[in-house]
Amino acid sequence: MKLPGQDAMARQADEQLVTSRVKLPRRAVQRPLRQVGKRLLMALAVLALTVLIVWVDRAGYHDNADGSVSFLDSVYYATVTLSTTGYGDVVPHSDGARLTNVLLVTPLRVLFLIILVGTTLEVLTERTRDEWRLNRWRLRLRDHTVIVGFGTKGRSAIETLTATGLKKEQIVVVDPGSKVIEAANAAGFVGVVGDATRSDVLIRAEVQRARQIVIATQRDDTAVLVTLTARQLNRGAKIVAAVREEENAPLLRQSGADAVITSASAAGRLLGLSVLSPSAGAVMEDLIQQGSGLDLIERPVIKAEVGLDVREADDLVVSVLRGHRLIGYDDPAASPLQLTDRLITIVRAGKGASLNYPE
Repeated sequence: MKLPGQDAMARQADEQLVTSRVKLPRRAVQRPLRQVGKRLLMALAVLALTVLIVWVDRAGYHDNADGSVSFLDSVYYATVTLSTTGYGDVVPHSDGARLTNVLLVTPLRVLFLIILVGTTLEVLTERTRDEWRLNRWRLRLRDHTVIVGFGTKGRSAIETLTATGLKKEQIVVVDPGSKVIEAANAAGFVGVVGDATRSDVLIRAEVQRARQIVIATQRDDTAVLVTLTARQLNRGAKIVAAVREEENAPLLRQSGADAVITSASAAGRLLGLSVLSPSAGAVMEDLIQQGSGLDLIERPVIKAEVGLDVREADDLVVSVLRGHRLIGYDDPAASPLQLTDRLITIVRAGKGASLNYPE
């Protein structure tokens, strides 16, 4: 198998095209034209309110040109006051008008300026706000799941994990494509843009504090390097990797993967089974598809099942996990069930998530 390190020029070209940064999901943002129109309407509303205040109290104002204040003079005074131009040709001379300027017109002037420069202020504060959100996210993130690759395999893995109760906030997606990460953000997931074979990219995803890592890259050699890097950063995390060719599975296990799924051979076996027995193939496909018909789940033994035979369990038991040993349902050692056992069972879709078995 050829590793990317054997082709330095190609690797360097790839790295130049990839940036590594964390992208948090954003709330829906209004269109720019709608935002501008909304702010203009707010500014006009403030201006109209100021004109009304000046017009109602026009007797307290003095126009240096003719001494009286008309409606046009009220509009003129409100405009130059809110814009802080202040030519001084129309001025408040009564105590009431001056008090109104202090208590009402001045706050309206501040509000008017905030509305007009709101877009600029938003741009200036966006970086600070993003840094604050990013720091808060890092502080709260613990025992999360890192998904490397947001292709078909990665998305299917996420669908299965979220269907079994894992929250979106506990999933971090790593992918070299900016557009792919934008799609992950739109789906509500935190994304890291970058090459997952590099330790600094995985550190941005907080791999060192992750509980489990799913590696669903497009290439087997990339999966090997990601597994090596991830295992070096986190010795205790559970790493599950997918490979296309079965001959590369042992290399993934040697690199630190706890489980390796061979996509090509699995698909081939399902095709062959469907040819020999379409009904059996349909059942297997049903088990693979999360949330439809039948689901394959792992759950703990409940107290009522302790001491029972495997066949007497509430669900259809496929295997019993006792310590680090996986025992088949037909093995005499599987019975009686123990409180510390975990059962691999087949249940109706949705039943596993609704039972809320204690860990």
